[in-house]
Amino acid sequence: MVLESLFNPFTVKKRPWEMFIAGFAYSIIGLLLSYFVFRDSAGLLMVFLIVLATLPLLYTTIKNEEELDLKYDKEIKLLKEHTKVLIFLIFLFLGITVALALAYVVLPGEMTTSIFSVQHQAIGKVNASIQGNMIKLDLFSRVFFNNLKVLFFCIIFSFLYGTGAIFILTWNASVVAAAIGNLFKTEIAQVASSVGFPSVTAYLGIASISFFRYMTHGLLEMASYFTAGLAGGIISIALIKHNLENDKVLVDALDLILISLGLLLLAGLVEVYITPALFA
Repeated sequence: MVLESLFNPFTVKKRPWEMFIAGFAYSIIGLLLSYFVFRDSAGLLMVFLIVLATLPLLYTTIKNEEELDLKYDKEIKLLKEHTKVLIFLIFLFLGITVALALAYVVLPGEMTTSIFSVQHQAIGKVNASIQGNMIKLDLFSRVFFNNLKVLFFCIIFSFLYGTGAIFILTWNASVVAAAIGNLFKTEIAQVASSVGFPSVTAYLGIASISFFRYMTHGLLEMASYFTAGLAGGIISIALIKHNLENDKVLVDALDLILISLGLLLLAGLVEVYITPALFA
């Protein structure tokens, strides 16, 4: 197929920035196709089409990582190789998020409402669950355990489908993009109502605030989810190839899960204690 052949899975670890381009292109194509073909279900179909384009690349990558478990004896070498995969997956996530956030901002309001209606509902549920004057510790507990559920499903989806975690992560990217786009439009409207037509500097400043308001902790969350998804994918492929008898595979997967938990804990601390202080 055309889209999946645009990027070489055997060289992408050396040029991870290409995954930003891939995520951006896959997202724009998926968004337009979903809107013009299945407008009533555009929000979910858009996520499905993006995932469909990324699956061959991700499957090949995870398969290669599982093979490295049998090749390397030292865990530190394996973790270095996994880090390269994590970096290009983060670039993929950023490409998807930036493309969808940009589309949210520049497309007509009626069109974005139709495309991102399901994402708006998800944002509303999240806001409702954490609203009110909660003390920091309670808020951290709620945020962490909510993210822990997502982490668990990333492992399960990857174990069952090999690359299944990419669906959850693409869905999260679409929700984050809708939140970023909505914040950008809200801030621009406030500036326009108070000082008139916003300048280029105002646009850039608000765009930066909108992006980092969610990405300060969001990148850590995504790194955690990708790491857990990689662990689940490695176990899945090892099970298919009957390589689970090798202890190195299970040890590597367990290390990845423990690392993902550490990243998730750090992400929760940043979201509750640092992000509000920076963007109050």
